[in-house]
Amino acid sequence: MPSTTTIKNCRLEPAGDTWDAVRVPRSVGSDAAAILGSRSGAALQDPHEGCLYFFIAPGSADTWKPEDAPGARILGAGSHVVFPPPRRTQGPGPHWRICPGDDGLLTDTAALRAALEDAASAAVRR
Repeated sequence: MPSTTTIKNCRLEPAGDTWDAVRVPRSVGSDAAAILGSRSGAALQDPHEGCLYFFIAPGSADTWKPEDAPGARILGAGSHVVFPPPRRTQGPGPHWRICPGDDGLLTDTAALRAALEDAASAAVRR
């Protein structure tokens, strides 16, 4: 399915073809992005929903269990994410916390899972 342009030049993009998305609460996602550092792919922040999206290879999180990444929701085929313009780094509305790079959107799935586990356990200790 092709993308659809929305207000403020955002696009509704379908998951499941070149990427799946991992939606996490903003606090956990922020910590995970810090843990990943330069190993992170793009990260999209949706202030309205209070979440961050990371992008991984399609199907690569199919075996994840809820305890693998507490609070995470995997969005694959049949799901959509609102993408802001490529260099929008501030709201209002969706914006890139980490802009897509020349290598695309993707974060290594195993590295993201480990970072989310660490970030979630740190949040519990606070």
